[in-house]
Parts: sequence; C-alpha cells; structure tokens
Amino acid sequence: MGLLSRKATCNSHGQDSSYFLGWQEYEKNPYDEVQNPKGIIQMGLAENQLSFDLLESWLAKNPDVAGLKRDGESIFRELALFQDYHGLPSFKKALVDFMAEIRGNKVTFDPNHIVLTAGATSANETLMFCLAEEGDAFLLPTPYYPGFDRDLKWRTGVEIVPIQCTSSNNFQITESTLKQAHEEAEKKNLRVKGVLVTNPSNPLGTTMSRSELNLLVDFIKDKNMHLISDEIYSGTVFSSPGFVSVMEILKDRNDLDGYVWNRVHVVYSLSKDLGLPGFRVGAIYSENDVVVAAATKMSSFGLVSSQTQYLLSAMLGDKKFTKNYISENQKRLKRRQRMLVSGLEKAGISCLKTNNAGLFCWVDMRHLLRSNTFEAEMELWKKILYDVRLNISPGSSCHCNEPGWFRVCFANMSEDTLNLAMKRLKTFVADKKIIRAQSSGSWRRRSLSNWVFRLSSGEYREQEER
Repeated sequence: MGLLSRKATCNSHGQDSSYFLGWQEYEKNPYDEVQNPKGIIQMGLAENQLSFDLLESWLAKNPDVAGLKRDGESIFRELALFQDYHGLPSFKKALVDFMAEIRGNKVTFDPNHIVLTAGATSANETLMFCLAEEGDAFLLPTPYYPGFDRDLKWRTGVEIVPIQCTSSNNFQITESTLKQAHEEAEKKNLRVKGVLVTNPSNPLGTTMSRSELNLLVDFIKDKNMHLISDEIYSGTVFSSPGFVSVMEILKDRNDLDGYVWNRVHVVYSLSKDLGLPGFRVGAIYSENDVVVAAATKMSSFGLVSSQTQYLLSAMLGDKKFTKNYISENQKRLKRRQRMLVSGLEKAGISCLKTNNAGLFCWVDMRHLLRSNTFEAEMELWKKILYDVRLNISPGSSCHCNEPGWFRVCFANMSEDTLNLAMKRLKTFVADKKIIRAQSSGSWRRRSLSNWVFRLSSGEYREQEER
C-alpha cells in the first residue's frame, strides 16, 4: 500500500498542459528591460496592470484604511480577531453594490445571498462540490480557460464535456452544439448536472449575446439542471456590444418561476476587474438558500482575510472612486487592445473580430502552421516560445477544436514591452515568409530542371506518344 493518496500522486491536475509549461519556461528566463532584455515576454498571464496607479492614488489619499485605522483609531485588534466565515457585512454590501454598478445597475444583488471565497478558483470548485457528485459532468463551451481542468475536476472528480464551438460563427453556442454535447455525455453514461460558461469569455474576449443566454436558460430549464455564469471579466468590456449578465436575463423573462432562479449561479472576483489577484477575493452569488448555506460552510477552507475585506469595503464604498475607475479602466483596456491588434496586423496576423472584452485577444495564426494539425500548432508554439521568446497560450490548451488559434494577453505589461513583443513577432513572421519563398523557389527550380532533363532525353516525347 502506498504512503501517499491517489490524489497526491495522480496526474489530473493539468500541470502538464502547455498553458502551464509556458509559464514554467517564462519563469526560467523572464524578460526584464535592463537585467534580461532578451528574455521571454509573458503574454500568457491575464493580469490587469493598466489601472494600478488609480488604486495606489486612492490608497495614498486614504492612509488610515491602509493603516487599519477607523477615524484615526487603530482597529488592528478587531480585525485580527474577526473570523466569522460569513464575512464583514460592510464588505459584502460594498461588493454587491460594485457588481451592480459594473452591470449598469440593471440588476441588484442581495448581500445575504453572496458567499465570499479565496478567488474565483475556489468559488468554481465550491460550486462543483455543491451541485455535483464525483463522476457527474458539466458542459463547457470550447475554447475554455485551461485552469478549469484543475478548478472543476481535480479534487471534485467532476467530468467536463465540451460543447464544440467553431470559428464559423465566432465560437458562439448554438442549440445543436448544446444538444450534441449532452448526447455525447449520455453516450458515456455521464449524468449532466449543468452548464458552465465564462461571460465575458476567457479566452475569446467576447461577451455573450442575449439570444445565447436565453438559449442556455431554456436548455437548463428543459433538462432540469444548473447554469453557472463565471462573470469575473464583466468590468473589462471596452466596446459594444455591452455586457449582459445572466441575472439580467432572468429579471427580464416572465416565464421563469423561482425553481429556475434557484438553478442559476454567478461567480465573481476582483482579480480581473480591479486587478487584485493577490488579494484572493472571489464570490458566489446564488438565490438558492441551500447552496448558499453549504458554500458558506465550505468557504472556511479558503476565507478572505479580514484586513483585506476592511480595506476593500472602504475602497468600493467610495462611489466617486468606483465610477471613475470603471470608466477609466475600460478606456485604457480599449486603447491597449487596439495597440495589440495594430501590432499583429502589421505582422500579417488577425484576431477574432468580435473581441470586445477581457485582457487578451483570440489570435488567428492558422496561416503560419506547417499543416492543419495540432502537432503543427505545438511546433509553432514552441518556436514562438523559444525563438521569438514570447509566452502565449496555444488554442489546444484551451481545448479549441481548430488548430492555429492562440490567446495573447496585453494588459500585464508596459507599452514599450508590448511594442517589443510585436517587433519580435513581426520579424519572425517575415523570416518565416522568406524561408517559405526560398523553399518554394528551390522546389520550382528542381521541377524545372527535371522537366528540361526529361525533355532533352526524349522522355517527354515518349509520354506524349503513349
């Protein structure tokens, strides 16, 4: 009998995915403008650093909050001893108000129905524990965030069945792809407990349409299952069409009873919208009292620290700050996305045209593949990683069923670093074209020489006569 559990020794974490392998290679040789100018530039990290100065400015203007003081008096003892896993009421109220503000106040959220978690990773896993048994399945549209193989499956034993979306309609979910995924799960004798989507999408950087969201609600209503909407990028929508939350869809529909409301759950986080992944602030919002109660108990395994809650309750409670932050952050994201798209276009590379949100673009490099295979995609990815020294995420790591797509992040670096990355990529593509042209020219010369030889030897005449 082994000394370690199967969980400790199994290989189901997903750490061997090219998504994580690219990170490992970056960490061995990270780019630095001064210390390591020829290092690997990290473009595989969906991190928002564009508006960090706004956060730092607020902290400078509110030193008492950062110093754990209230009205000039220290509250260190109060925060250090607070350990209620329900969370600080002031923070939960500030968080739901911020969520509503991002959604244009078209929907509101009850703080009594929110569960605080240590990031969205914990939120999604907790929902798996609440909604499914080991061996049950959730349907996910492809391409999807590579970390879901870890977050949803590793410790829970839940299976992921892909909803196979394609570039023919910009990877949108359709009724037929939903049905096909459900039928595929049934063929494998899997009990499907729900559908999980990211809206805005990671890695596509697109928002879901009302028709898609209504299709999903109809589907889970008909199949008597759950819908999880991961909306951690809701505040990153920088151009039309605007963001529509699944909660807005539920509110606008008149044909839904409370039973359907109880089967729709929202995941949120401050890692992307506010650019605070290190604070580990996530949340589950659900109208299902049983789910909220169970998830709250489970949250004791990954609480948000009381000092973090105190600081953010003050920051998010400052409505002047949040209004300015949301607006300015979206403007900066739009400008930076345009920089990336422009740089890619100069290199002869295009992006998904519907990209209007997120911290990345879904980039089409199919024309750079040696062949239309995933082997060719991995070959191209390795050249970009080791030769061009850019870490981007190959579509296969996101379970895309079409080779040649890549997720490229743009908000975790300076403008100068982004420009350097585009310069490197443009040089690579140009060199690749020269090599192809030389190879093609060499083939033509060989063909011409063979044809002349055959003609001079009389072979051509003999073939014609035959």
